[in-house]
Amino acid sequence: MSARLERTNEFVVKFANVNGSGSASANRLFARSFIRMGVPIASRNIFPSNIQGLPTWYEVRVTEAGHLGRRGGVDLMVAMNPQTWDKDVAEIEPGGYLFYDSTRTLPQSKFRSDINVVGMPLTAIVNERYADTRQRQLFKNIIYVGALAFLLGIEIPEVEKLIAEQFKGKDKLIPPNYEALHMGRDYAEAHLKDAIGLKVRRADAVGDRIFLEGNDAAGLGAVYGGATVCAWYPITPSTSMAEAFAKHCGRFRTDPETGRQRYAIVQAEDELASIGMVIGAAWNGARAFTATSGPGISLMQEFIGLAYFAELPAVIFDVQRAGPSTGMPTRTQQCDIVSAAYASHGDTKHVLLFPEDPHECFEFAAAAFDLADRLQTPVFVLLDLDIGMNEWLCRPLAWDDSRRFDRGKVLSAEELEAGRNFGRYLDVDGDGIPYRTYPGAHPTRGSFFTRGTSRDRYARYTEEGPAYVDNMQRLLRKFETAKSLVPAPVREDATRPTRHGVIYFGSTAPAIREAMATLGSRGIDLDMLRVRAFPFADEVIDFILAHDQVFVVEQNRDAQLKALLINEGAIDPARLISVLHYDGTPITARFIIDEVSRRWALLTGAPRKEAAE
Repeated sequence: MSARLERTNEFVVKFANVNGSGSASANRLFARSFIRMGVPIASRNIFPSNIQGLPTWYEVRVTEAGHLGRRGGVDLMVAMNPQTWDKDVAEIEPGGYLFYDSTRTLPQSKFRSDINVVGMPLTAIVNERYADTRQRQLFKNIIYVGALAFLLGIEIPEVEKLIAEQFKGKDKLIPPNYEALHMGRDYAEAHLKDAIGLKVRRADAVGDRIFLEGNDAAGLGAVYGGATVCAWYPITPSTSMAEAFAKHCGRFRTDPETGRQRYAIVQAEDELASIGMVIGAAWNGARAFTATSGPGISLMQEFIGLAYFAELPAVIFDVQRAGPSTGMPTRTQQCDIVSAAYASHGDTKHVLLFPEDPHECFEFAAAAFDLADRLQTPVFVLLDLDIGMNEWLCRPLAWDDSRRFDRGKVLSAEELEAGRNFGRYLDVDGDGIPYRTYPGAHPTRGSFFTRGTSRDRYARYTEEGPAYVDNMQRLLRKFETAKSLVPAPVREDATRPTRHGVIYFGSTAPAIREAMATLGSRGIDLDMLRVRAFPFADEVIDFILAHDQVFVVEQNRDAQLKALLINEGAIDPARLISVLHYDGTPITARFIIDEVSRRWALLTGAPRKEAAE
């Protein structure tokens, strides 16, 4: 036995399994048990883009302090996959723990001298108890959950409650899962008592927060925002958002008396067709959206350009994954920023929203439909796989039945009848947003030809240069108007005055907050600004200009947010320092601390060692 890590309510457990082994539900059961004991967690599922057989990992950060980003490093590795054994063992912190199936004896060379090894003959236990091969595989997972619950101090009744909830409606499965849970617990009590120095102690640090996936929250937000049409084509990692929308529509968009569905969900033949359906529905007055990922955005370019130029509202949820091409379909990145901001050919600029967690996925989803109608343009909500497909602790979602939709500038039949001057692309108040009409609003007035070709203010076809320039300049005025309508950036200043700052966005936020607290304690003070939308509010540019250097932290190779800031804000590139993470796993606080410390040493001349201590 090596020197032991001794920690309570602050440690990282990682499970190394095989995809398709049934481990996912058992690992989530383990994770949720901490929440039931009042201790926050941050969980991450790292899985391959196939159905069965390849390695999968599930990481649980137990954090009474409330750090919801990945920390980096592993304190307890539950190694259930021989294929990845060496890599998994290498991740364990010195003094940490390796829990493994000891049925088969392994040579000493497979272990490390600076970690603590905890073996349990899981295969032997299940082979003795179960004859069915599938039962052996499934109950092995529950058995190790029971053992870990005892070793870490998780209250067994809380795990039992979770099992009962998980199998509600399939009650015959509850007793055998209870049995497997206690088999693991009893073995650990008899043979492994005090083998692990990591412990959980009941706390009251969760509060009223909820635990859910960003895609689920966004699907509900789309319902809350008034969406009635979803046209989509399946693609990881956005598919579960369309499925969530369907689930929530079943509850909120179905007449309880007649069973009539007041919504339409269409699985199109491809991504181009799906955005075409969305645009058609929106043209007719419905609130419509599609959910996709980077490859889908690539395929939608032509219709996105049509919606921008014809000024049709549409909402596009882009759950980003690692590209280019097929890339890594089940890994996370923030790499669609530029492609979404300038989607289609020619001079186009689109509104982008950057939620940081499932709570903002819900809020921004609903807000996106108001923005699309108000601005008469496509609006992108840029999630990523980390937010979309992982469960996060976040603030409760707020549903206000009195909320009213903002449909923007729509002329009514009464206004048209009264002789209101109507030009479909006529800017009457200087904000760049014209009035529009719904099809059939009036029998003789308010009609116009919707086209993707150049036209004048009254939607009449023309290729005259002045008319084209007039229209394109108006679209720029509209984009300028959007600055005051999109979610404002969130600023948090360091405790001491500083001439340096950091800009970040989206799922990077939890790791950034933890990293900045640690860096501040080491004398590296940075003012923080979280960007929540594009176009950038004036506060974003002002923040950069008020600091000598600003770190821009993002999860892509090409510094796409930095490029947008330079291009749109006319920023001197020397002011911006990129911190880039793009290996497909969520960014960690340790990575940010190390990178900023290294750059800080170069900026200030202070030895890196001093900055990092």
